[in-house]
Amino acid sequence: MPELHYGVRHHGPGSARAVVAELDRQRPDVLLVEGPPEADDLVHWVADAGLRPPVALLGYRTDDPRRAAFWPFAVFSPEWQAIRWAIQHRVPVRFFDLPYAYRLSDGGLAETGPAATGDSPARSGRPVDPIGELAAAAGYDDPERWWEDVVEHRGMPAFTAVAEAMAAIRESAPEDPEDLVREAHMRKVLRETRRAHENIAVVCGAWHVPALTRTIAVKDDTALLRGRTRAKVAFTWVPWTYGRLASWSGYGAGVRSPGWYHHLFSTGDDVVPRWLVNAAQVLRAEGVPMSSAHVIEATRLAETLATLRGRPLAGLTEVTDAAEAVMCDGEALRLELIDRRLVVGERLGGVPSEMPAVPLARDLAGQQRTLRLKPEATPRRRELDLRRDIDLRRSRLLHRLRAIGVPWGEPEDERRGTGTFRETWTTRWHPEFAVRLVEESMHGTTVADAATARVVGAARSSATLAEVTALVETCLLAGLSRAYPPVLAALDVRAAADTDVQHLMAAIPALARTLRYGDVRRTDAAGLATVLGGLLGRVCAGLGSATGSLSDEAARDLRDHLDRVHRAVGLLDSDEWRERWLDTLGQVAGRPGLHGLIAGRLTRLLMDAGRLDTAAVRRRLRLPLTVGTPPAQGAAWVEGFLADGGLLLVHDDALLDLLDEWLADIDGAAFDDVLPLLRRTFGAFAEGERRAIGERVAAGAAGRAAASTADAAVIDHERAAAVLPTLSALLGRAVTVADGAGHPDGVNHAVGATDERGHP
Repeated sequence: MPELHYGVRHHGPGSARAVVAELDRQRPDVLLVEGPPEADDLVHWVADAGLRPPVALLGYRTDDPRRAAFWPFAVFSPEWQAIRWAIQHRVPVRFFDLPYAYRLSDGGLAETGPAATGDSPARSGRPVDPIGELAAAAGYDDPERWWEDVVEHRGMPAFTAVAEAMAAIRESAPEDPEDLVREAHMRKVLRETRRAHENIAVVCGAWHVPALTRTIAVKDDTALLRGRTRAKVAFTWVPWTYGRLASWSGYGAGVRSPGWYHHLFSTGDDVVPRWLVNAAQVLRAEGVPMSSAHVIEATRLAETLATLRGRPLAGLTEVTDAAEAVMCDGEALRLELIDRRLVVGERLGGVPSEMPAVPLARDLAGQQRTLRLKPEATPRRRELDLRRDIDLRRSRLLHRLRAIGVPWGEPEDERRGTGTFRETWTTRWHPEFAVRLVEESMHGTTVADAATARVVGAARSSATLAEVTALVETCLLAGLSRAYPPVLAALDVRAAADTDVQHLMAAIPALARTLRYGDVRRTDAAGLATVLGGLLGRVCAGLGSATGSLSDEAARDLRDHLDRVHRAVGLLDSDEWRERWLDTLGQVAGRPGLHGLIAGRLTRLLMDAGRLDTAAVRRRLRLPLTVGTPPAQGAAWVEGFLADGGLLLVHDDALLDLLDEWLADIDGAAFDDVLPLLRRTFGAFAEGERRAIGERVAAGAAGRAAASTADAAVIDHERAAAVLPTLSALLGRAVTVADGAGHPDGVNHAVGATDERGHP
């Protein structure tokens, strides 16, 4: 049987089925597949049950692992199905694309994955989109829809027609230099294979078929390949995801709907009803009521739409329109959920534990199995109780991975995680983490070794005290006991050299958390207390000078540092340090010329610590709120004092009245200037606090009005009687006095007529 070429679309389920059918008919002696020849030794793993697609071949330069590329495969990829067929039928199979080592050498080609029919020109440099050209020629505005109608929904292979179409396009299209080199190497391998075999099957992107079937002189191909050197590369299989297989992720050979293509390939009959049943299950899982009637009606609508649109079968467009109309009630969020869960899919592949890999990746895989932390493509929320040994080890692993740049887990609240026995993480595995593991393998063969080396190296190269301080906390969180001494030594050096008080203040919170919660994580923090005590002493000595002549922005920065240090000191089990800190705050608070924000904040901290009573606070508040003090200074004082919330004003009527009176006395022009400051202060209060303050103010106004009304109702009748004669003379009326009615002293005074009670 002659040599046959099967031009496919990478990741096309119709092409995959057709390739298998043609291989069954041809029964070739050897199979050539487009792909990196350095991965030939890994082909046999395709028969291993542990290698579950989607997976990818990862190739990287051994002396610079950052230079890497992937060759993804899904279960519906024609290359994957062709390789499986060859292994099952004991047919030799090899990759015959240009070696990846040539692309990585100096002056080599750009680093790319497999060239695919329909690759975007932006990715591969190919000047045309062949599927787009063919779709436009057929009158389609959507290349994906054309491909479905012509290839995916056909009952017979279309290799000959597709090859002829590609040849027609290539006759008038400019050539891509990268393609010319790759195809020269493919022809070279074909010539070598023909010497040993006659019945050859070739599976490659349809774009390359015309170049492989036409006659090209050997010397021309040799000239294209001459002068190229090889870099040293390594390959392995790694898990992949359908999200990374999608074209929107930036993968040039990707498809828009890998989940839909998986369904087309794996579902024999009743493609549309089964898809809509899956869509109903997705919606039910989110609490949306779905019945069998919804599925039946949506199926009928999808098939009717296909008929009206002249399509051979209902495609993704039809089932999506039907699901939106019948099952989603037109709600975009429901349709987006179906798209994410089904159209794209959330499938993550797997590789066998025995797969050749760098030691660092093997160590991580072993820990994932031991700790029962399964990598997943979808986000998963995990609650860890650090009192449990397994959760503590999980926490350390996630923190160590973050230290080497593999953020498999993201802590929801890092501060809370260091201050309690519980941590909350969201884990999600990304395929590119495999490259990062290869890069970090130069730092160690285990996750702990690599994290230790990275932290120690960062401590030695860090320029600021804050950076080294953060690394001390990393040692605590990740349980890097061997990194702790050199990091602490680097901290001591940076602390001795740094004279900026705010830099010193920035270092204290993390150190205090480390010292306070080291026992929770079973971490030895010996020596840290001495460093922390020295830092706090230098902060106390320099805080006064640091508060002078501050701009508004500098004052806000210093206020934030004061708050953090104050909370940190509260964590420490040391009365001596706490008293020294509060003494320093008291001394600084009494300095003249303080910025209002700092003066108000220090007053609040001292009051909360019991160093100032309410009367003293009112006295201090009256100073910036007196007439003659710029309103902006008073507003800044109020902002600093009330930064923790408004409950103080809810419970202290005198303080609230004082603040209320100050606001009422601000003239209109000045009020416009201080309004943004006040709005920022009171806008930060909780809604319940703002409501309670408003009610207190309203109640106070109502009380004052009621008191005024009550005072007006108490009449001094004796004083009123003294003016009656004069009033009568003015009015020209006689005065009648009736004793004993209506007056407390028994005298009733009347001017003119009286009412039935004797009142005028």
